[in-house]
Amino acid sequence: MNVITHRDRAALVAQTADRLTALLGELIATQGRATVAVTGGSVGIELLAALADRDIDWQHVVITWSDERYVAADSPDRNARQAREALLDLVPIPAENVRELPADDGTPLDAAAAAGSALLESLGTIDLTLLGMGPDAHIASLFPGMPGVLQPGVAVIAVTDSPKPPPSRLSFTVGAINASDRVWLIVAGADKAEAAALARSGAAPETAPAGTAQGREETLMLLDAEAAALLEEDGR
Repeated sequence: MNVITHRDRAALVAQTADRLTALLGELIATQGRATVAVTGGSVGIELLAALADRDIDWQHVVITWSDERYVAADSPDRNARQAREALLDLVPIPAENVRELPADDGTPLDAAAAAGSALLESLGTIDLTLLGMGPDAHIASLFPGMPGVLQPGVAVIAVTDSPKPPPSRLSFTVGAINASDRVWLIVAGADKAEAAALARSGAAPETAPAGTAQGREETLMLLDAEAAALLEEDGR
């Protein structure tokens, strides 16, 4: 995991948007398509909003989500709804290129997770998975101490007891995250400093799920200065 520190939250968002725009252009030029699993959370949504005026060939970008709140499709809690309002409704991305994890339509959560796994399989390799990180070092909806953190053989799991509301969620597993070619953790704020240090320390997955994230080609932890405050200088 390579750590890149930015001077503040605004620089983190703007420079990560630059980095992502360049990567999308490279992927589209070399393979004709770019598939990205985006994240929710305040920094994740700020990053998406920062892409709205970038020169990106949205016709060849496919978007899905690394986790989702299992609520109704029109709920303001949906990561997908927030992403649509911040970016996807503002750019010419084809509807079929936006691949949401299931919303709560009365389907049991386990069945929705199975549908999410099938969706992920249909997408093939994810070029980039974007992740936030909580103050407890959680990523996606993989929280410390939860049994699904390292659940093998499954791509998307049902989370029934999230410590953050809403309690019911769908989440990529560690295996699904680490099957991505690239994984970027985007983290801002002094309240994340201890978690960032813990994720870099080699702590057990049950203690710091964020430390398990590892892309097949690249793994970046992109921080603002406040989130990086407890890292050793040579880890920046």
